[in-house]
Amino acid sequence: MKNFYLKVPGLIRRSLLIFSVTFLLVVSFVTAWLWWNIPVDKSALPLVPARIVLLTREGVPFAAAGPRMRAPVAVEDLPPYVAQAFYAIEDRRFEYHFGVDPVGIGRALLNNVSGGGQQGGSTITQQLAKNVYLIDPETGAPYPGYSRKLREIAIAFWLEAWLTKDQILERYLSNVLFGKNTYGLRAASLHYFYRQPEKLTLPQAIMLAGLVQAPSRYDPTRNEARARARVVRVSKAMQDAGYLPDGADNLPKIAELDIRIEPPLRTGFYFSDWVMDEARARIGQGYVENRIRTTLDGQLQITAQDVVRYQSPFGADAALVAMRPNGEVVAMIGGRDYARKQFNIAVSGRRQPGSTFKLFTYFTALQNGMRPETVISNAPITQGDYRPTNVNGNYGDTISLAKAFATSSNVAAVRLFEKVGANAVVDTARAFGVSSRMDMNSSLALGTSDASLLQMTAAYAAIAAGRARIDPIGLPRSAGPTSGYLVDEDIAAPLDPRALRDMRLMLARVITDGTGRAAQLPVPAYGKTGTTQNNRDAWFIGYAGELVVGVWLGNDSGAAIDGMSGGEAAARLWQAFMLRAMAADRLMRPAAGTDRVGAGKGSSGQTGPGAAGTSGPATSGTSAPLVPSKLRGDDGQQIDLSRRTALLREAGLPGGSRASRVGTTGPREAPGSAAAAAGSFVQDGGPDRSPAAREAERSRIRVVPSQRRAGTPPRPVAPAREPPRRPRRNSGDEDEDFTIECGDDSC
Repeated sequence: MKNFYLKVPGLIRRSLLIFSVTFLLVVSFVTAWLWWNIPVDKSALPLVPARIVLLTREGVPFAAAGPRMRAPVAVEDLPPYVAQAFYAIEDRRFEYHFGVDPVGIGRALLNNVSGGGQQGGSTITQQLAKNVYLIDPETGAPYPGYSRKLREIAIAFWLEAWLTKDQILERYLSNVLFGKNTYGLRAASLHYFYRQPEKLTLPQAIMLAGLVQAPSRYDPTRNEARARARVVRVSKAMQDAGYLPDGADNLPKIAELDIRIEPPLRTGFYFSDWVMDEARARIGQGYVENRIRTTLDGQLQITAQDVVRYQSPFGADAALVAMRPNGEVVAMIGGRDYARKQFNIAVSGRRQPGSTFKLFTYFTALQNGMRPETVISNAPITQGDYRPTNVNGNYGDTISLAKAFATSSNVAAVRLFEKVGANAVVDTARAFGVSSRMDMNSSLALGTSDASLLQMTAAYAAIAAGRARIDPIGLPRSAGPTSGYLVDEDIAAPLDPRALRDMRLMLARVITDGTGRAAQLPVPAYGKTGTTQNNRDAWFIGYAGELVVGVWLGNDSGAAIDGMSGGEAAARLWQAFMLRAMAADRLMRPAAGTDRVGAGKGSSGQTGPGAAGTSGPATSGTSAPLVPSKLRGDDGQQIDLSRRTALLREAGLPGGSRASRVGTTGPREAPGSAAAAAGSFVQDGGPDRSPAAREAERSRIRVVPSQRRAGTPPRPVAPAREPPRRPRRNSGDEDEDFTIECGDDSC
């Protein structure tokens, strides 16, 4: 051999040597690249993110994301004809080749050149390599070009070197797409035939094997003729491969489908969009469906949807956020119509907050030693570049901080802002969780820098909680029935007790004597109105009990809406939501296990708690035990909301009174009934109570008659809160024209 090598001309010897070295280097490089970049274990993992089903606080499914996917299959547990059906139509020589089938490639090329139609030559191993390692994460499609095909071949050899044939087939069958967002043989078998793959019949296995090449084209629920033709083709391929006897009489019959329709999940889309990324980050990767409990309250969510849909005035867009003082978001509406617009105004929208921003200026002043009775000039500003005005020209020599805040005096707010300093006010806003950009000028006092409704509502939640800052959360902070209830003390520091007490008194006065009287409730309430220039945005943010709610009204385009203001439109929307929350006894956070939810049927098809917006009505079934409310009135006495309370308004929503849509189980007032026609509120304690007792309770809360727009519900005023009789007078939020009503029937 040595003599033969020496007889070879020198040029050829050098060429052979160079070729050998080059070949070894290429093989070494490819092997190193495969070892570093192609972990074999990755082929056993799911190709797509796991399916997530979000549950309300009560445990009712309301939203889902991700594909249908189930546990992997084991070839040894499957009937033999299942694997044979896939071999016959996808890779007839699978059991004999080493990842690439030259015979199959040649046959495919010959078929394509001869006009027999497009036919692929990829083996099952190559398909697994492509699906696992060569999919562009941005487009979801395989990488283009011939370089991808070369890498696919190299990876196929690599997988064949490390895995058995059964392992390759199992990983392929457990992840391949069968259409309708269904991945893996087990999920496809359950979806199309409602049976486990281990119990598939021959016709069913043939139909599933035929789907893989083009799931949408051969979908039996959409293209029956094509699906039947595909089944015949797979059957003949099995005959050609020797898996079935020859002859038309031996072709299996077409399998019958058994598809179980899952009830749709109808509610909470804005909320689910907001929490889904965090939910996915928590679960990691896997085949199992993940059911994650959120902070969403089913009753409050459907209440928010009804209120926004049926009571948003002037055709304006609307957003609403409701949360607990600890930051748990219990309801979220990011717009009037999710189907039309998925942009979440509540979370991602940035709008001028108007006078709701004055909270930070006044709280800064209170922290610096001022008191609600401290006076400040309320005269017109006649000097300087920025000269804001009060609505309707209401001025005076001096005004107390409490009255200036209640009546939303713009000139007083600007003077106070300049007195405490822009830096101090911005620091307060930052401490309360407002992270958006703020312009350091005097106009900031009137809320001219943009902020989101979610951030502003969380800032008011800090006043309710007595701590700042409060971070809004949609998923419990930790596992357990009371998870997420406590405020995170690592980031929430206690507020100055005296400043907090004074701020709460001033917020209460906004509703009792100021621009927010349209938001009055039969229980203590605290809040602030806000209206931006030319009525572009209307805000009301406030709280009662343990429920903090922010409302925004406006137009996406920023166009002005004539007559819209925070003290009227937004305050009435806020009031409507809070009254229905009272009807469901949701002003206080329900204790674990005491949610009043009927035993309905969830969207999973299992019997469980029902909630509005799911297939199980919230009014069905036996309610859980009720817990006495911790809410107390101004006199310090506990307010009795422990019995089944319903504050029913005059009929206006489809299907009965508005209150009946929030999950109350008491008798409904039918449209046109005496109580509905009277426009009064009804506290209904159930069928055991006498008519006289019910009438006595109705008299506790009555409606103050007033001139109002058609279709606007009456305002409830608690007798203990009635101001002395006095003529109407005008007060103002910036750009608001608000009328304070008389406190008795003489008006």
